[in-house]
Amino acid sequence: MGKNVLVTGGAGFIGSHLVDHLLNDGHTVSVIDNLSTGRIANVENHKDNPRFKFIKADIADFEQIQGWFKDQTIVFHLAALADVVPSIVNPRGYYTSNVLGTMNVLEASRLKGVEKFVYTASSSCYGIPPQGYYPTTETAPISTEYPYALTKFLGELTAFHWARVYRIPLVSLRLFSVYGPRARTSGTYGAVFGVFLTQKLNGKPYTVVGDGHQTRDFVYVSDVVEAFCAAGFSAVDQEAFNVGTGKPQSINKLVSLLGGEKVHIPQRPGEPACTWADIRKIKSQLGWQPKVSFEEGVGKILKHIDYWREAPLWTPDNIKEATQDWFKYLATKG
Repeated sequence: MGKNVLVTGGAGFIGSHLVDHLLNDGHTVSVIDNLSTGRIANVENHKDNPRFKFIKADIADFEQIQGWFKDQTIVFHLAALADVVPSIVNPRGYYTSNVLGTMNVLEASRLKGVEKFVYTASSSCYGIPPQGYYPTTETAPISTEYPYALTKFLGELTAFHWARVYRIPLVSLRLFSVYGPRARTSGTYGAVFGVFLTQKLNGKPYTVVGDGHQTRDFVYVSDVVEAFCAAGFSAVDQEAFNVGTGKPQSINKLVSLLGGEKVHIPQRPGEPACTWADIRKIKSQLGWQPKVSFEEGVGKILKHIDYWREAPLWTPDNIKEATQDWFKYLATKG
C-alpha cells in the first residue's frame, strides 16, 4: 500500500529523483523546497499528479512548514545548503539551514507523529581520514574541515538526539560523491560533474585540481535513491550508514571517460586525497548495494549533457577568484 511521504529539498538533485521513484511506486508525495538551489523544473512533470503536492517553503521557518507534516508517515530530509566555498563565506546561513532547519523538520515530525525519519548526512564529516582508515567505516573519527561539513554533522547529531529522546525511528545516510542527471549546476568546483560537463559543452579544458590522481567514491543517483528507500521502509532504527560504491575513481579517469583536454589548478587545503566508503554495514543491515558502474554512470550522464548548457562556466581565473576565502581560511599556517 502507498504511504504518505514528505521530501524536504524534493526539487533538488537527489530529492527530485527520489520523488520520481516514490511516485512511481504508488506513494503520495509532498515536497517542501524554497527553490534556493532546487529547480521547479525537476518536478514539473508531476504537477498534474493527484498524489503529488509541492509546497514552496523554507525549513528555517518553523511556522511556515509545520502544518504540512500532518498525516505524513515517512520524512526524507534532504533540504540543505551545500558546497564548501559558500559555507566559508556565509557560515551563519549554513548553520540556519543545516542545523536549525533540521531541528525544525525534526520537531515538526515529532509533533505530527511521523513514523520514520531519514536524514541526509555527508561523508565530509570524516574530513581527511588518517592512515589506516581506508576504506572509511561509520566508526571512523569525525573531523569537519569547513562549515558545510560541520553543519551537516551537527544536523546529524541533532537528528539522533531527537530520535533518542522523542523515540522517532531514524536512519542517517552519509552520502559520498553522488552524481547523475540534474546534478547541481552551481557551486565553486564543488559539483565536479557540473563543472566538467559545462566545460565540455563549451569546448574548454577541464579544470583539474592538483595532479588529478585524487580519488572520489562516486555513486550514481539511482543507487542513492534505492538506499533512501531501503532506509525509509525498513525497521532499522538509530543507525548511520555510508552510501558509496567502495570503488574510488580518480579525477583523471573521469576526464578520460568524458574526453577532452585538461588544465591543472592548485590543490586546495582541507580536501582529502581519497574518499572511500566502507559499505559493509549498509549491505548487511539494509540489503542495499550499488548497481551502476562508474563507466555506465558516466555514459548515462553524458546522454543528459544539455541540462548543463546554461550552467556557469568555470575557468582557472574565475575559480581562483571564487576560492580566495578557501585558501585564506583553510590553508595551513606555519
